[in-house]
Formats: sequence, structure tokens, C-alpha cells
Amino acid sequence: IQEDFEIVDKKQIPNTTELKNEGKEKTEEARWSAPILSLAKKASENLALSYGNALKSASLVGFISKPVSNDSTAKTSARYHAMEERANLMNMMKLSIKILIQAALSLGRTLDSDFPPLQQFFVVLEHCLKHGLKVKKTFIGQNKSFFGPLELVEKLCPEASDIATSVKNLPELKTAVGRGRAWLYLALMQKKLADYLKVLLDHKHLLSEFYEPDALMMEEEGAVIVGLLVGLNVIDANLCLKGEDLDSQVGVIDFSLYLKETQDSDGKQDGGITAVLDQKHYVEELNRHLSCTVADLQNKIDCLEKTNSKLQEELAAATDRIGSLQEEQQQLKQQNELIRERSEKSVEVTKEDTKVELDTYKQSRQGLDEMYSDVWKQLKEEKKIRLELEKELELQIGMKTEMEIAMKLLEKDTHEKQDTLVALRQQLEEVKAINLQMFHKSQNAECSLQQKTEAISSFEGKTNEMMSSMKQMEERLQHAEKARQAAEERCNKMKQELAGRLDTCRQQMSQLDSKCSTLEKELKSEKEQRQTLQRELHQEKDATTLLKTELQQMEGLKKELRKLQDEKQQLEKVCEEQEQALQEMGLHLSQSKLKMEDIKEVNKALKGHTWLKDDEATHCKQCEKEFSISRRKHHCRNCGDIFCNTCSSNELALPSYPKPVRVCDTCHTLLLQRCSSNSS
Repeated sequence: IQEDFEIVDKKQIPNTTELKNEGKEKTEEARWSAPILSLAKKASENLALSYGNALKSASLVGFISKPVSNDSTAKTSARYHAMEERANLMNMMKLSIKILIQAALSLGRTLDSDFPPLQQFFVVLEHCLKHGLKVKKTFIGQNKSFFGPLELVEKLCPEASDIATSVKNLPELKTAVGRGRAWLYLALMQKKLADYLKVLLDHKHLLSEFYEPDALMMEEEGAVIVGLLVGLNVIDANLCLKGEDLDSQVGVIDFSLYLKETQDSDGKQDGGITAVLDQKHYVEELNRHLSCTVADLQNKIDCLEKTNSKLQEELAAATDRIGSLQEEQQQLKQQNELIRERSEKSVEVTKEDTKVELDTYKQSRQGLDEMYSDVWKQLKEEKKIRLELEKELELQIGMKTEMEIAMKLLEKDTHEKQDTLVALRQQLEEVKAINLQMFHKSQNAECSLQQKTEAISSFEGKTNEMMSSMKQMEERLQHAEKARQAAEERCNKMKQELAGRLDTCRQQMSQLDSKCSTLEKELKSEKEQRQTLQRELHQEKDATTLLKTELQQMEGLKKELRKLQDEKQQLEKVCEEQEQALQEMGLHLSQSKLKMEDIKEVNKALKGHTWLKDDEATHCKQCEKEFSISRRKHHCRNCGDIFCNTCSSNELALPSYPKPVRVCDTCHTLLLQRCSSNSS
């Protein structure tokens, strides 16, 4: 996990042995505060250990061509480094909060944005929020911004909407880093920074989109830091956001601020005042939390009263509904009695009718036997026609099964190509991880470039394979479309034949219905035979419905073919995006080389020059004139020596400073020559 710490000259950070010697020599003047010194030592030792272990693991594991998932040692070392980084950041956060509270109480007024302990607190908090951030999937460069998680606070806590709108309305802010810093400033002025971060930690499932599992905000150290931030409600801050360049500020942790001398006299005089102020602010904080809990309880009581009133209304409605249902039940009983009386009367009438019909049946039995023989012959002919129709349906079902087998084969091919796409995406993610390691490991940059060129060649081969597989898919789709057209022509022919046969069947059925109506008037005993005929007719109707359902299934198959064509177009778009990504990787490699050269020049400049103290210089180094009240001392930001105003009146932008700074005449000429040579 990468952290954006800047390189600081080791000569500016005192060693532990030097601190001990200076403490022995300056016992008469001042004394170190014991808790601040211990925390500073812990933080410096932990940072040194984590930096050395990171270099060792980078030299052993960084550029070995093995998959990370199979190497258990790499995982354990990465977890160990993440734990060390979390511990270091938590210790630095404790130290910065303690120093800030002590300095604010001793100052006794509202803090400005130029207050050094407050600036260092925001730098440490920014490093804590950046720890374990996921990198956006872009090949132009790294884009790690902590403003994304902070935007979630507006959705989870409506009170933070004012901060979000004010940050968006600032025209000077152009980057996500500047917006995040402005958001932290406003939250501190509202004294709700701890509350907003606690809301984020309560919804870790949302934070997982922005942070890695081993990040500080996803572990227990994040809750500890939020608890420490509650103490900042004691501080009153008035921070002006207009006119400040929050986008280009560089966050550097200055350890010398935490190793300053403390004045015993001021501590003794202000000790009682600070204790009283601490108690006062603690009581105010408790009152604020109690008022919040009381408001929540009142809201819950109101909700319960509303639910009780709703339940009472529902009970009244239920009782009314029960009464209406009982009345409907009584009405239904009366209607049932009337229906039963009518049915008894109708049964008596039917008995009399049956007696009359039996008499007529005996008279017309001889004539009906001849009609029955003719009808039986017609039924046999219709059975033969039905058997022929069933054979044709079996042929259509066979054609349908063949179409289903062809569609299954097409689905298998699409699944195989999706698997190859997933493998390609995994390989692209591995290439991104290698690019991120190259940005931090300058010594092995040339080896990583060779590996990436080999990976690019392998990707080109795989893209060619993908194009060949896409051509095969197009050929198979063309064959499937031809088969579908042939099947549609057969279906149309079958529809026409079935329509003609159905018309003949309907005509015959109309004739049979007319004959059956005459037979029913003459003889009701023939009802059983008529029922058998109706059953056979229903079966034929069911067969026609089955044919209609099969036609609908054919339409569904057409829709599936259209979906397959859309998926093919999406695969072509993915291939084009992968080609563009490979081109962007080449641009990123060239940019990383230029950045590495700039970092090497900054390291040479920091190692080659030392910062000269004011007491050590009495004359200008160039013109050798003595300094006085009118002729003041000025440091050259490049070489570190002291010059007068005339010999150091030039300004240039250096790699370690974002804005133009003061430079001596000799350094000015050298830097201009170097810039002209680099541009040529």
C-alpha cells in the first residue's frame, strides 16, 4: 500500500543520541516533556523500521514473475507492513492532537490557518485518510483522493449538506484533494469532525468501495482516532478558505515541531487555567450529547404514539368489517333456501317430461338406427384424418429439438469466450499492479520495463486470438440464421396446410352438430354418444392450441438470436477498449521515466547542500559585505548559504518547492543552464 510521504533531509531530523547529549547540556535552560519525547521516539523508530522492511521486501519479492495469490510469504509481509503503517499513523495522530490542544490552550484565542500545530494536524489526518485508498482504474496516472469517502457523509448525515454545498461553490478548488482539505477545515470549525467520521465508520460496507481491507479506516485504529478527535471540540478555529491554494499544497510531516522545548514557568502559571477550561469544555460536550439523546427519545415517543393511533383505527375498521360480513352471511342463507325450493320444483317438471320422451323414443327407434350407422362411418373417416395430423406434429417437434440443440451449442461458445475475457481482465489487473510498483522502485525500473514489454506482446497475441474467435462466432451465427429461415419457411407451409384441414374439419363439425341436434330432440338416450364426440372435438382443439404455443416459442427463439447479436457487438467494443488501454500504458511508462529523473535530481540537491544557520554567517558569501540592520540576511533555497538582498534577488521554481522561491545569482545561472540543456 503506497503512502504519499515526501523525502525530508536526514540532517534536519535529530538522532536519539544527539537528543540525549543536548538534554544533558541544556538542563539549566529548559526540559523536554516526557510524553511528547517518548511518542516522537516511537514514531521515528517505527517509520525507520517500516521503511527498511519495505526496501527489503521490494528487493526480494517486488519483481519476481510469480502470481501473488500463490506466494504466501508476500501476503504475510504485506500484512505486516500494513500493521506497522497503521501503528505509526495512530501514534503520530495522538501526538499531533496532544500538541495542538496544549498549544491552543496556552495561546488562549481562536486559531488561524497559519498556526503550525494546526497545519501539522491536517497533514497527519490527510495521511490517515489516504492510507489504503483504492486506485482508480486509469492508465494516465495514479488518482488517489480521500474526497470520495467524505462525500458519503452528506447522504448518511443530512447536517453535513451545508459543508458539501459550500465546498462545491468555491471557485478556487479544481482538484478532489483541495475539496477534501476544505471539507476538513469546515468540519473542524463546526466542531463535528469526530461525529462525521464516526458515521462513516458505522457504515464500513460503503467504505469498502474506496479502501482496501487492511486500510486504517477499516480496522480498529480508525475507531481509536475518531475517539481522539472528540477532544478537538475544545478548540475554537476561524479558518479562511478564500485566497489559499489548497490544491497545490504539499503535506510534509515536520517532526521538529514535536521536539520543541517547553517553558516551565508558563506551564506553572497557566496550569490552573487550562484545567478549569478543560473541565468547562468537557461539561459542555456532555450537555450536547445529552441534549441529542433527549431529542432522539422524544422522536421515538412520537413515532410510538402515531403507531398506537393507527392500530386503534385499524381495530375499529376491522370490527365494522366483521359486522358487514355477518349481515352478508345471513343474506346468503336466505338465497340458498330460495334456490333449493326452485330446484325441487324443476326436478318434478323434468320427471314428467322424461315420461313423455320415453313414449316418443319407442316409436322412433327404428328410423334412428339407420341414421346412427351413417354417423359411425363419418366418425371413422375423421379418426384417420386425426392420425395424419399427429404424424405431421411429430415431424415439427423433431425440427424444434434440432433448433434447441443448435442454440445450446451457441450458448456454450459464448460462455467460453466470456471466460477468456475474464482471464484477460485479470491479466490487465496484474499489469496495473506492476506499474504501481515501478513508480516506487527506481533502482529496478529497467527490469520492470522489459517485463512489461513482454506482457504487451503476450496481450497482442491474445487480442489476435480474440479476433479470430470473433470471426468464427460470426460464421456460426450466419449458419444459425440460414437454419432459422429454413425452419420459418417450413412452419409457414405447415400453417397453410393446417388451416385448410381445419376449415374442412369445421365444416364437417357444423354438419355433425345439426344432425346431433335433430337426434337430441328425437332421442335423449343418445346423449352419451354425443358426449364422446364432444370430447374428441376438445382434443382436436387442444392440438390446435399446442400448435399456437409452438409458434410463440419460435418467436422467442428469434428474440434470443437478436440478444446474441447484441452481445457480439459488446465484445467488439471491449476489444477496442483493450487496445486503447495498451496505448495508454505506453504513455504512462514514458511519463514514469520522466518523474523518476526529477526525483533523482531532487535527491541529489537535498544530499549535496546543507542549510546554513543565521548565527554562522556575518558576511555575504558573494560580495563579502558585512550584515547590518539595513543589509539583512537571506537564504538561498537551492544551496542553503546566506546572501544579501542584491546577491539573491532572483526567483525560480525548484522541484522541492511548488512556487518560485529566492535563489542566489550563481545558482540562478546554473539552474538556467540546466533547464536550457534539458529542453534542447
